Amino acid sequence: MRFPFRSSRGWWLGAAAATLCSVLLLQGCDNERITTTEEGFTTENEVYAKWGQPENVWDGPEGERILEYNRQPQGVVNYMISIGPDGKVTALRQVLTRVNFEKVQPGMMMEEVRRMLGKPAKQTTYPIKGETVYIWRFREGNALSNQFVVTFDRDLRVLSTAITDDPMDPHSPDKS
Repeated sequence: MRFPFRSSRGWWLGAAAATLCSVLLLQGCDNERITTTEEGFTTENEVYAKWGQPENVWDGPEGERILEYNRQPQGVVNYMISIGPDGKVTALRQVLTRVNFEKVQPGMMMEEVRRMLGKPAKQTTYPIKGETVYIWRFREGNALSNQFVVTFDRDLRVLSTAITDDPMDPHSPDKS
């Protein structure tokens, strides 16, 4: 079988171009969904019709239902749409932000982090170390994407967090 890109750099550029195209296509669809989802007006049924089936549905503290719309691993956003007791949208948030990352603290349970950030792009378990690592891709500055990395212990409590360059981003320092 022949591949169109022979060098590893060519493969990375092709993969990056394909990823960028899929991100832009998904982002274009999301932009239309966002502009037509109005707080206080859009109903839960309309959200399902526009956005499709959510990745997860969480119970909120005020009796609302929170619908998780995940864009990982190809995308760099995750959306949470809150539906109030009246069945209408009360909030639509893109949750992969520095403000939310700073809320993730050592000792937090994995489910708390998932409820806040949505499903990660990647999960890796290291049985010998007794650690699990979750990675979310996000956009900041001129980079196509960065990574927010959370390391959990055996009990799925946060050990540490870090923000790193995304190795799939062609602008990443290790790609030059």
